[in-house]
Amino acid sequence: MGLRPSHAGALLRSHYAAGAGAGPNGRQFPPALARRLDDERTRRASAIAARQVAQDGTTKLLLRLGDGHTVESVMMPDFREDRAAGCLSSQVGCAMGCDFCATAKTGFERNLTSGEIVEQFLALRAEALAAGRRLQTIVFMGMGEPMLNLDNVLASIDRMARNELGALGFRQVTVSTVGIVSGIDALARSGMNVHLAVSLHAPDDPTRARLLPAGRRFGVRDILEAADRYQATTGRPVSLQYCLLGGVNDSAAQADELAALLGGRRMHVNLLRYNPTGISLRGEAYAPASEEATEAFVARLRSRAVVAHIRRPRGREIDAACGQLRRRA
Repeated sequence: MGLRPSHAGALLRSHYAAGAGAGPNGRQFPPALARRLDDERTRRASAIAARQVAQDGTTKLLLRLGDGHTVESVMMPDFREDRAAGCLSSQVGCAMGCDFCATAKTGFERNLTSGEIVEQFLALRAEALAAGRRLQTIVFMGMGEPMLNLDNVLASIDRMARNELGALGFRQVTVSTVGIVSGIDALARSGMNVHLAVSLHAPDDPTRARLLPAGRRFGVRDILEAADRYQATTGRPVSLQYCLLGGVNDSAAQADELAALLGGRRMHVNLLRYNPTGISLRGEAYAPASEEATEAFVARLRSRAVVAHIRRPRGREIDAACGQLRRRA
């Protein structure tokens, strides 16, 4: 811009701290520079096309990108009144075809750029600030498979987490995957030192392949071995996401098989009951596991010394819960 480089660091810190669309602080920058930046900072790659708020305060944003595509992001209030978590998308649509996920119904359209991912973060940070909260953590669990857009995901994490920019902290970031083994290994090599979550959803390959087409390429044991390597490299325990579907993957025998797989592994199982998404791609009408089956499943895991918790759904009535994002305008 032809301006003094000494202003750049303060400008970037101000921009990332203030959130989306905020103007520079006139006390921090010379007035002439502040006026010049007012125009520059309003040029964004995305705009909020729709906003929905659930009864629990969960806020879902539909962001319209410069080429007309849209993507969804979610701000979730924490149980602590001063904190919130953000759920970011990495792609427009998704190619993974997971049978119980609404996003799969749109198919894959394109990868998001690192800037488009960062703008989701800025928009959610602004939502949290408006609600009197601080965006404490972010998870790449929105639309898309992060490992298939890893270069842009890593570039966005660097901007959001680094002290000189977003200052979120790398330990506050979780990247989720359906189990792309090469992506897990690449994330470990990146040195980002973020958390890893693997969407497992079944302890055996046949059931998993039925639910996740990626299961036909990457077996359960191969994925867990990649998670072992990630854990050994980063020192961070891996979380296993497990969506409980009634009569599909919620039996006592499956709980025992999962516990046997995890014997000796220091991993955390994050259980959630299926959030309804309508008729699946394969024509299935899935139902959530019953509360009794859910409690029995987690109890059986814990009896085998597996660390397991049940995740409470957030924003289900606005289609903002896990598996429900589908860009509905």
